[in-house]
Amino acid sequence: MNALATGIGVVIIGRNEGPRLERCLASLIGVAQKIVYVDSGSTDGSVQMAHQRGVEVVELDMSKPFTAARARNEGFACLQRVSPQVRYIQFVDGDCEVVAGWLPEALAFLEARPEVAVVCGRRRERFPQRSIYNYMCDLEWDTPVGEAKACGGDALMRADAFAAVSGFRADMIAGEEPELCVRLRGQGWKVWRLAEEMTLHDAGMTRFGQWWRRTLRGGYAFAEGAFLHGATPEQHWQRESRRAWFWGLGIPVATIIASLMLGGWGLLVLLIYPLQIARLARRGDGSVRKNWLLAFFLVLGKFPEMLGQTRFLLNRFGAGKSALIEYK
Repeated sequence: MNALATGIGVVIIGRNEGPRLERCLASLIGVAQKIVYVDSGSTDGSVQMAHQRGVEVVELDMSKPFTAARARNEGFACLQRVSPQVRYIQFVDGDCEVVAGWLPEALAFLEARPEVAVVCGRRRERFPQRSIYNYMCDLEWDTPVGEAKACGGDALMRADAFAAVSGFRADMIAGEEPELCVRLRGQGWKVWRLAEEMTLHDAGMTRFGQWWRRTLRGGYAFAEGAFLHGATPEQHWQRESRRAWFWGLGIPVATIIASLMLGGWGLLVLLIYPLQIARLARRGDGSVRKNWLLAFFLVLGKFPEMLGQTRFLLNRFGAGKSALIEYK
């Protein structure tokens, strides 16, 4: 069993996570100095379960627009009230289990590297074999080790650095972690990815519709991130946004124009899609089947990403309102 990691508080966010939240709490009780669970309207007894385990609980006012960013900020505010001596915060989603040994490893790294504000490790999907969508999540989280530009929803952060930049942007419905990291790095802090195992995540993503909505949310995040920080020297998420427009809209529009000019021959433009799939499949390092499936979904994903970009633009410059895009 791990020794208590003093100086570390944990903020867990969730809604109707059931057994997943139970695993999350079990992995942290007796390990972290203080735990705060932020609930966003659960109806499955999550609040009662957290109370029974001696965890501080924040029940969000659901009459206000919900975002994960807002939930994490309120959890941090609660942590500061009840345990002002906490110097580090481990943010974690309620569908994740924190791996034994992660907190001491991450704490030791931050204490040895005062210039680093955020440290994260390897987040793994608990059941990658259950669907191609879960498998893609697992690959998505296998990011390079070393200094990084961003972290995900699970990360250990310095409380003073987090407070100095006013935490997450509470109005962001997705992509709030990379956006926070842009502001932290702008203040001279560094973000680091360790090779150590950090969390086990249970995406529960087994249907095409779930994947489509999650990818659409990613496109929305790319658009908002580029809008906020795309003009900076690093051009935050500009490249990802341009790719979504090129593959999701540019090629179809070019096909229509070519067809009007050349008749049926114009449809040959669409051959760029299978050619791109073949190119990506050849670069894969998995089985032949998985390489082709991944390549197919990477190309297909540009369509929901483009729709996510469109939704952001409508919300930002039109009469639309931001609404959470959920896939579970």
